[in-house]
Amino acid sequence: MPLDPTDPVELSRALIRCPSVTPHEAGALTLLEDVLRPAGFECHRLTMTEAGTPDVENLFARIGKGGGNGGPHLCFAGHTDVVPVGEESRWSQPPFGAEIVDGWLYGRGAADMKSAVACFVAAAQDYLKANGGLPRGTLSLLITGDEEGAGINGTVKVLKWMAERGEVVNGCLVGEPTSARQLGDEIKIGRRGYMNAEVTVHGKQGHSAYGHLADNPIPKLARILDRVSSTPMDKGTARFQPSSVQATLISVPNTATNVIPGAARANFNIRYNDLHTRADVETWVRTQCEQAASEVGAQISLRFFGTGDVFLTEPGPLVDNMLEAVKAVIGRTASLTTNGGTSDARFIYRYCPVIELGLVNDTVHQVDERVPVADILALTRIYRHFIERYFAAAI
Repeated sequence: MPLDPTDPVELSRALIRCPSVTPHEAGALTLLEDVLRPAGFECHRLTMTEAGTPDVENLFARIGKGGGNGGPHLCFAGHTDVVPVGEESRWSQPPFGAEIVDGWLYGRGAADMKSAVACFVAAAQDYLKANGGLPRGTLSLLITGDEEGAGINGTVKVLKWMAERGEVVNGCLVGEPTSARQLGDEIKIGRRGYMNAEVTVHGKQGHSAYGHLADNPIPKLARILDRVSSTPMDKGTARFQPSSVQATLISVPNTATNVIPGAARANFNIRYNDLHTRADVETWVRTQCEQAASEVGAQISLRFFGTGDVFLTEPGPLVDNMLEAVKAVIGRTASLTTNGGTSDARFIYRYCPVIELGLVNDTVHQVDERVPVADILALTRIYRHFIERYFAAAI
């Protein structure tokens, strides 16, 4: 039986049944192409590569005349790749079975975020059917297979490819599971920046019975860890939580219990708000580490890696349209938030205003990931209302 492109539940189930653990496409993008092409979408399968990383397939699908040339361009961004299922025997339902039990759809990707992709596809199809096509402007989908991975061969490269082709996007909706307790209770309008730091304390290896002949780096590292972890960077801002520095890894190159190691290192994960730039954060971390090191006579080295800039989409038409859509469909007044982790919106904000709204996130990456079927239907109606309002303003 052919898949109904306006049925978000069956679309969700079909996508979940594709075991697309990063970086494998596993048929998910092919399924979307098969649904979108008959509706008039021009589909581009883009395999992105980079030395030392696995190749990743992505999909850019568009219908319309192009932003900046024939009206506004609204893009939906999402991903069909998922994290591994973990210990499959602990699942009450097959992780790629897409079973519906007591009104809940189970499966890896049900919440994060195959169902949201299905909701937008169904909403877009219904809008196009109701209007005999797209009256004006461009509607597109940027679907990556690298959001749960390194993020190297996915959205960031597709955006560059789009820019090189002259695609001008005026607004973007990301379907990440942003709802906290109830569908539509939060709309993400920004994200804190993030980066990682690694500090290494260099000591002198020796026998633990003759500590005076060695230089133990571990207690010195502990002092540095305490300084960095306990010193607040700021108190937060009107839109953002306080910046956070969390120690995430401590290691020594040592497997013996009677040997003082020659080095010890620790990693920090840092989430910073709009009071800081990446350079500011590096300076702050370096200052804290060097001050603590000087107090205990430690020789240290530092390196910084990973990036995701802080960004904020100020309230305006894009935000207002989504607030109205949530209110109209489910009667809820959504909060505008910037909390939580990060997403591919960290790449998109450089090209256009971006917001995020999706399903409830309380089971993402967990055993028995699941969402209520009722929420899938409601999110589709929210997206449909949002699309309608977005393009109505352009006519």
